[in-house]
Amino acid sequence: MFPSISNTPLVLLSPMLVLFALFLAFPVIFTIFLAFFEFQGISTDSLLVVDLGVVYFTIPEVVNLEYVGLQNFERMLTDNVLHQALFNTVYLFAVLIPTMVIIPLTLAIALNSSLIRFRNTFRSLLLIPTAANTIAYAVVFIAIVAEGGLADSLFVLIGIDPIAWLQNGFWSRNLIAFMSVWRWTGYNMIIFLAGLQTIPESLYEAAEIDGATRLQKFRYVTVPQLKPVLLFIVITSTISIFKKFAEPQLLITSGAPLKETRTIVYYIYQVAFQNLELGYGSALTVLLVAIVTTVSLIQFQVAD
Repeated sequence: MFPSISNTPLVLLSPMLVLFALFLAFPVIFTIFLAFFEFQGISTDSLLVVDLGVVYFTIPEVVNLEYVGLQNFERMLTDNVLHQALFNTVYLFAVLIPTMVIIPLTLAIALNSSLIRFRNTFRSLLLIPTAANTIAYAVVFIAIVAEGGLADSLFVLIGIDPIAWLQNGFWSRNLIAFMSVWRWTGYNMIIFLAGLQTIPESLYEAAEIDGATRLQKFRYVTVPQLKPVLLFIVITSTISIFKKFAEPQLLITSGAPLKETRTIVYYIYQVAFQNLELGYGSALTVLLVAIVTTVSLIQFQVAD
């Protein structure tokens, strides 16, 4: 029998729901579950035995786990490596959020002006970095700032001592921020530009009639009208910053100091996949999600 009309939407959605359950819902639930256990290695025991007479098969347990309660979360309180990784990530957040808002917004306002010639050309050029592969552009940046590279040659040319980007922890950490700004400035600029073009010109005309200056028009017209766009950029940038992995990983493998460049996600990778501490790695993941969720909710409240 064919499904009734009332059940048709559910039938059509069922493939997506199955995929969602297998590849998103189950991993999330299992990660929370693992946070309360300690990984003891691969198990040879059977989780479920199915005996139908003609058909007989077993479902393996896969992993051997030991329940440890809240020990993984208590460990975080004394984990100095975690504290340093969190500091590095928060530092990037504090540097990048203002930078990834102010610079793109300034460029968007400039390229939205009819006084600028070749606006479309500049927009396209600024958007090109967004299309770059993360690994590719990070490798190029590392080659530029390596000892004796292009950056050193330019500094020497203008009479400045070369910077030890890959040897000094402070500069290595800031190099991650610089790469992120280069990559995402054009992307955020285009979003701001789209928001600016939706603001009715009549609002600016009314403000001019009231004697508003350019700064006042920006403060009382542009910013309030851009609030949804600004909130979107801040939240997506926050999530992107707390997920930083590729750039720190490449810098670390290129010789950058581990202490100053290790982010929270890179530390989770080390714990879970290098040390095979899946329980503690899952607890760290829960912590990361909690931090990002809390920061995003605060940003929503501030924007209201």
